[in-house]
Amino acid sequence: MAKNLLIVESPAKAKTIEGYLGKDFLVKSSYGHIRDLVKGDMGIDTENDFSQTYEVPADKKQVVAELKKLAKQAEMVWLASDEDREGEAISWHLYETLGLKESNTKRIVFHEITKPAILKAIDNPRTIDYNLVNAQQARRVLDRLVGFELSPVLWKKVKPSLSAGRVQSVAVRLIVDREREVNKFNSTAAFKITAQFTTGKGKEIVKAELPQRFEKAADAEKFLQDCINAGFAVSNLEVKPAKRNPAAPFTTSTLQQEASRKLGFSVARTMQIAQRLYESGKITYMRTDSVNLSQTAIDAASAEIRSAWGEKYHQPRVYKTKSAGAQEAHEAIRPTYFNQHSVDGDNSEKRLYDLIWKRAIASQMSEAIFEKTNVNISISTRKEELLAEGEVLKFDGFLKVYLESTDDEDEENEDNNLLPPLTKGQSLILKELAATERFSRPPARYTEASLVKKLEELGIGRPSTYAPTISTVQNRGYVVKEDRDGRKREFISMVLANGNISKVTKSEITGAEKSKLFPTDIGEVVNDFLVEHFKGIVDFNFTAKVEKQFDEIAQGLQEWTKMLHSFYTPFHSEVENTLENADRANGERLLGIDPTTGKNVYAKVGRYGPLVQIGELSDDEDDKPRYASLGKSQSVGTVSLEEALDQFKLPFQLEDYEGKEVSVGVGRFGPYVKWGEAFISIPKNEDPLTVDQARAIEIIGEKVTADAPVAEYEGLPVTKGTGRFGPFIKWNSLFINVPKAYNFDALSANDIKELIEKKIEKENNRYIQQWESEKIAIENGRWGPFIRFGKEMLKLRNNPKTKAKYTAEELSEIPLEDVKKLIVEQLPKAFDVKKKAPAKKKAAAKKK
Repeated sequence: MAKNLLIVESPAKAKTIEGYLGKDFLVKSSYGHIRDLVKGDMGIDTENDFSQTYEVPADKKQVVAELKKLAKQAEMVWLASDEDREGEAISWHLYETLGLKESNTKRIVFHEITKPAILKAIDNPRTIDYNLVNAQQARRVLDRLVGFELSPVLWKKVKPSLSAGRVQSVAVRLIVDREREVNKFNSTAAFKITAQFTTGKGKEIVKAELPQRFEKAADAEKFLQDCINAGFAVSNLEVKPAKRNPAAPFTTSTLQQEASRKLGFSVARTMQIAQRLYESGKITYMRTDSVNLSQTAIDAASAEIRSAWGEKYHQPRVYKTKSAGAQEAHEAIRPTYFNQHSVDGDNSEKRLYDLIWKRAIASQMSEAIFEKTNVNISISTRKEELLAEGEVLKFDGFLKVYLESTDDEDEENEDNNLLPPLTKGQSLILKELAATERFSRPPARYTEASLVKKLEELGIGRPSTYAPTISTVQNRGYVVKEDRDGRKREFISMVLANGNISKVTKSEITGAEKSKLFPTDIGEVVNDFLVEHFKGIVDFNFTAKVEKQFDEIAQGLQEWTKMLHSFYTPFHSEVENTLENADRANGERLLGIDPTTGKNVYAKVGRYGPLVQIGELSDDEDDKPRYASLGKSQSVGTVSLEEALDQFKLPFQLEDYEGKEVSVGVGRFGPYVKWGEAFISIPKNEDPLTVDQARAIEIIGEKVTADAPVAEYEGLPVTKGTGRFGPFIKWNSLFINVPKAYNFDALSANDIKELIEKKIEKENNRYIQQWESEKIAIENGRWGPFIRFGKEMLKLRNNPKTKAKYTAEELSEIPLEDVKKLIVEQLPKAFDVKKKAPAKKKAAAKKK
């Protein structure tokens, strides 16, 4: 048996490191965290200094058992998880769970997986840094408190099954605020003047532009008319040198931004690929705020630059980290070996490595040198002057390897203009003078890359949180990332050429979006609710302040439980006040009056999504409101009255098909074709109003083919489908989601059996107790047991007898009357006999 047990986080890393160490070392993986806060409860005692209750998940019990056994047999245990707060916490959890002793446990850290780095770490062990552990615990506890207490508020006041998080809510607010800026933006038109001249020598062209723009077409046209017989000459010429320095090597956020711009990778994908490159020893640690390179790395890069391009391309540089909250003393992200220009692996790994290698190498190269020329061109008939700018690259320096990209580069910016030799006083010959109508543009919507940049600028989140934050807001349905088509726009173009002015109206496509982040309707409603009732949670400065407090805890400058007390006391008070007093939120918006009925028309978010409503709630059974779902491309915030009324054209009837009635409509899960009693979803982005008889028959045929049984289980057919939440199989009235780990297109009999049996087990474990006739149940939920009362989901308070949380045994035996008392504590009028109150009538909208 090996004398030394070294534990890392991932099996890939373990395999790489084991090759560097001798037979005295056994390297094993913990597969990430081995324990977490209990799932059956909040897991935090807020009345006892936020003490936590941890559990080892079922899928980690075998890992823990094996590590315990190996740790007992080893003379020394080396904890080698990552060198950040999360990694430090993993080492602490291993120390606690495996029952390790300080006398034979050592903590080692490294930021690259190379033999010298591993051996150096073993020669320089340390103990667990409890400041880092406390900082991670503070973040974990704070986020659990927010999620556990805020989510039930959203269930009750907005919509069931919603959830909220601390950093995620701020990210959603940024996206909502930007969307509203875009929607409120009023574009203004102005005329841009551009000119092309010749010198009379060959085909040389001088391109110039008028610095100011004309707001009126008449003024732009007058400018062109004045220039018909004008003379043009160089009135001033200025030539000056310019330099451009390379960007610093990558941090986590700049890597995510640049991989998005240059490679089109999502933030999450970038981190997954970088993780693989790190674990296989190709790059340094990929979660870092630092732009620093070690002297060893600078020397290696310098040698490579001199060898490849010569001494004149070499310029060593030391970069300083700008981020005030930079965590640990990591290096920037760089190749472990600069002489390794490429790597083996899949195409995405090769491309990301190439980006990292070029950026790191370029950071140690010479500046690029340019010659910039500014030329003023006078107009004999006008006081204004045209301006021509040119740039000549004299020495490429770092540009030989790498050029940094930018977000939303101006589509009107052309490549740098090369100017022919010119002299002051030289006459120029006008080839063409154009006045083109241009429009001001709204602020750019966020991409994943620009959102990361904004979060970093605001001091919100840290390298380990950017990718999970952006994934979470999309997974929760608050934000979508998608492409959107532009719209056609006309503009005026006037051109002076050969002494004549032509004036035409042209068209262009504007406003097209590629991989941009848009808030959903429910995202906007939740955001507005949080802004109104939980200002601190979505306040940018407050969230940044919390991040700074985590940093101070990591540095040993603040006590973590005191920090949590200062947050939790006012937050918990806000939760209770909101539960008691806040109105339900649905984002209701009055659109106007239905001309047919004279009733108000509203857009709002309902239980099953965004909808439009004609009329008010009323006691009159014959005068109920009419509802229609909004289309996929419509939103509560922007839908017009006309568009809303179009939704009431559904459902409509088509001709019967194979003896069954056919109609087209919209339901809680979107547009559908109804064939007999079957509801068949219309494909995403297809307008249901365009579905005719032939298309309906196509959709029916596709569904019939898709619904053919693919297997049998216990004598009953199993079918496949794709629904609102992705691919599923259906068996015996059970709809069973198929996770991505399974190949949905090629499910085996064993796959189907496993999926069905897991679902049956889950359903059997759902209810702790159930009283169907009373519509009351105690269920196991994501955050632990809760009471379901009709459509309400209520928290379980402490057991009044023991003053502690209910145990599983107590919940399985609690009588109905006691459960009703718990319900009344939260809903005082829950069991009152309801008298039908007259519905409140809203004033009719005034016609404009």
